[in-house]
Parts: sequence; C-alpha cells; structure tokens
Amino acid sequence: MKCLHCQGEMKKGTTPFHVDRKGCHLTLDSVPAWVCTQCGEPYFEENEVNAIQELIRSIEQKTQSLALTA
Repeated sequence: MKCLHCQGEMKKGTTPFHVDRKGCHLTLDSVPAWVCTQCGEPYFEENEVNAIQELIRSIEQKTQSLALTA
C-alpha cells in the first residue's frame, strides 16, 4: 500500500488521535492504523473510524446535556 500524500510505504502500526469538539478534547494515545514510513501520515480502517465516530457522538450528546443543565 502506498501513501496518498507522499507515495511512501504504509505499515500497520498505531498512532495517536486528537480532536477538539464543542469545548471537549478527545485524545486517544494508540489507535491501530496504517502509518507511512516516509512522512508519518496515518490512515485508519473502517472499524477504527466507526469507533472514533461513536466516541465523538457520545461526547457531543453528553456535552449537550451538560449545556442544558447549566
């Protein structure tokens, strides 16, 4: 597999993931991903993307309920 960014070789590994959403910060230290050996660009497979999106949805729901009680 080649990196879409630099055409380097991709290897299975892990990478950190961070997102800021509606005043919350989600940091995952070690997410399985394909990582470019040349530039370090990570690519996530469908299962990891789905899990991350579910975490984000959960955070958004919890944040909304906190905002309503303030």
